Amino acid sequence: MPIYKAPVDDVLFLLTDVFQIGRYDNLPGFSDASPDLLEAILREAARLCEEVVQPLNRIGDKEGCKRHDDGSVTTPKGFKEAFKQYSDGGWMGISAPPEFGGQGLPETITTIVNEFLCSASMAFGMYPGLTQGAIAAILTHGTPEQKQTYLPKMIEGRWTGTMNLTEPHCGTDLGLLRTKAVKQGDGSYKISGTKIFISAGEHDMAENIVHLVLARVEGAPAGIKGTTLFVVPKILPNADGALGARNAVACGSIEEKMGIHANSTCVMNYDGATGFLIGEENRGINAMFTMMNEARLGVGVQGLAVSEVAYQNAAAYAKDRLQGRALTGAKFKDKAADPIIVHPDVRRMLMTMRAFNEGARALVAWTALQADITHRSGDDKARQAADDHMGLLTPVIKAMLTEQGFANTVMAQQIYGGHGYIAEHGMEQFVRDGRIAMIYEGANGIQALDLVGRKLPKDGGRALQAFLAEGAGRWPRRGHERQARHRPLLPGPHAARDGGAPRARPIRRGEHDGVAGRSILTPSFTESRG
Repeated sequence: MPIYKAPVDDVLFLLTDVFQIGRYDNLPGFSDASPDLLEAILREAARLCEEVVQPLNRIGDKEGCKRHDDGSVTTPKGFKEAFKQYSDGGWMGISAPPEFGGQGLPETITTIVNEFLCSASMAFGMYPGLTQGAIAAILTHGTPEQKQTYLPKMIEGRWTGTMNLTEPHCGTDLGLLRTKAVKQGDGSYKISGTKIFISAGEHDMAENIVHLVLARVEGAPAGIKGTTLFVVPKILPNADGALGARNAVACGSIEEKMGIHANSTCVMNYDGATGFLIGEENRGINAMFTMMNEARLGVGVQGLAVSEVAYQNAAAYAKDRLQGRALTGAKFKDKAADPIIVHPDVRRMLMTMRAFNEGARALVAWTALQADITHRSGDDKARQAADDHMGLLTPVIKAMLTEQGFANTVMAQQIYGGHGYIAEHGMEQFVRDGRIAMIYEGANGIQALDLVGRKLPKDGGRALQAFLAEGAGRWPRRGHERQARHRPLLPGPHAARDGGAPRARPIRRGEHDGVAGRSILTPSFTESRG
């Protein structure tokens, strides 16, 4: 059976030593995330993922989701109970605004927890991930009444969310969509059409599902500029917030997929369903991009997550599997053969995976911090710079992390040899699950077009120039290190204290070296990390 240990110490090293998270204390929510609280949150998240979610990954893959004749869907054994534990623990709303029931902590923490969750079970992690994206869209573009109706229950985890974009004839080119919206006398709309590939479209883990649906209002302009976003709940809430009548939306079927079997990827049929406008008519894509950008970063995290869990299992296997002798002579003479960790090609693959995982995690954490600045800073210049960073790196993170993450699952499978090809060890599931991340939320070729065609030349290349300058100047020279550490990152009334960023205790080598606190190599082969 596969194993998983959340890389808590690696994350703490990044946040406290590399990015010095205390320098962000002037942003709302950051001063509440003391080093002790941050560590406690991450360790509790690790426990939930390792002990509750990870054991369900294989079960979910084998059982999958089941659609019944009435259109309802049952998730695999244990998923409903695990989701309740997740929701009861307040994990859905770690970073959501307190006025709607969230904890208001940095979004960076949510991003890290989502990595742990997707490593434990990528299919399970998609349910809360999509809900958090829907929360972000309603929070940004919804009316005060919509926020009050939907956000508290979604943040609590009693209601979940989806986004409905793709149709049978259009995926990337949403300007071709045909789902129509007809305005009613009471200001609502009747939504009719079919959406496909809708992750978490129907399930039994929540009381209600809030669909964000992209459709075309009658008489709207052709193309993408004629799309509008609507909130279409599975069950219509009454004026007092209680659940009312069932809406005219149903799961027509569940897609037969290569992987992520435990996530209910649905065909959704809207037959005059009641929907409510989010944002403005014919500006739906602007509102939907709030959710899509969240989703694209989340998919990049999925690439890292599946790479991490595949690496951990491959490293453990390579230490235990005895095959052949080292070319330089037997290293374990008391055994019938040496563990395959002694062979150069195995070590190359393991170190390639590990180098990627650590670098990708740093890139994700850095970008997540920029998201916090974008949403929380009161400084216009800082917000603009952070937004530039997000726009530039979102397609890079989505494409690069999913491409290499998938390649790493294949490398991990290769280390297992024939045992990696059969289901017993779980490696082939990582390969199957990881493949989708290169496809959905905009295929990776589309991310390249977005980067080169839009993001690089935008504003005269301002984002790219700032990124290159940041990379060149990020690490201060030794003589200026103390000064840099004691300087608040951003202006504001809650600047970091004179003592500078709080620093956790140094991460000892044994705690920062891979699976179960060990180096990927046996002591005889451990190389200096400088």
